[in-house]
Amino acid sequence: MPELPEVETMVRGIRESVEGRLISEFRKCPCPCKPIAMSPGIKSIRSRVLNQKIVTVRRLAKRIVLDLENENSFVIEPRMTGLMLLTDPPSTDHLRLEWLLKKGMSQSSLWFWDRRGLGTVRLYEKSELSAELGPLKLGPDALAVSLKELKQRCAKTSRAVKVALLDQKMIAGIGNLYASEILHMSQIHPEREANRLTADEVQTLHKAMNRILKKAIRYEGSTLGDGTYRNALNQSGNYQNEHRVYGREGKGCPSCKGASIIRTVQAQRSTFYCPCCQAKADGL
Repeated sequence: MPELPEVETMVRGIRESVEGRLISEFRKCPCPCKPIAMSPGIKSIRSRVLNQKIVTVRRLAKRIVLDLENENSFVIEPRMTGLMLLTDPPSTDHLRLEWLLKKGMSQSSLWFWDRRGLGTVRLYEKSELSAELGPLKLGPDALAVSLKELKQRCAKTSRAVKVALLDQKMIAGIGNLYASEILHMSQIHPEREANRLTADEVQTLHKAMNRILKKAIRYEGSTLGDGTYRNALNQSGNYQNEHRVYGREGKGCPSCKGASIIRTVQAQRSTFYCPCCQAKADGL
C-alpha cells in the first residue's frame, strides 16, 4: 500500500538516524516466510557495502534510496506491506533484513519488515540506478512536476485520468488511494479521458495533487483497516481520518453532503468518487 506520502514519511523517519553512519553488518533475518526479492545475492551485497557510509537517505517515487559513499545505492521498494523501521517491528516473524549501523561507540539497527513479502531490495551501482530508474523509466515526481509538464503529459494520453495518474512513467509516486482523493478534490470524474481535460481542470488537478500529498505527509500517511502501514517508530499514520472518498463506499460525500460515495473498478483497482461533485462530463 505505501504510496508517496507513506514512503516520504519513512524516509523522513529514518534519515536523521541513518545518514552519516557506517554499515558494520548487513544480514538476512531468520524468517519462516517466502524470501523477498533481493539482488544481487547477500554475499555480493555485503562485499560492496560493509564499512561504507550512508551519505544520503531519499525518496525516489515510491522507493527508499540509501546512497553510499562508494556510489552504490540500496533501493528498497516496500510495495504492499513493506516497512523501514528503527524500533520494535509489528511482528518478529516478518523481519527480512537488518542494517547494523555504527557511529562512534554506538550501534543501532535499521530494519526492513514485510508481512506479505512482496517488497524488493536491490543494490545498484550509479550507472545501473540511472538506467533502471532514471527519466526514461520514471516520470517526474508528483510533488515536483510543473503545471506545464502535467498539461503536456495529460495531453498525450486518452486513458482515463485515474488510470493515467497510476502510470509511474507519466507521474511518479501516486498510487490508488491518493489518486481517488486527488480527483475528488479536483471535482474530476475518474473516467474522464486525460487529454480531454481543460486547461483549468489540469490546473485544479495540479493544485489538488500538491495539497493532498503534502497534507498526507504532514499526517504521516494512511494506516488502513489492516493496520499494516506504520512509520519508522512503529506508529500508525493519521491521514486515514481525512479521507474524502477512499474506502467510503455508500457513505455521504463530505463536500456536497448529498450524494453517497460510489465504488467502481478501473484497471483492476478500486476507484471511489462522488457522482455529484465529480459528475460525468458531456460525451463521457
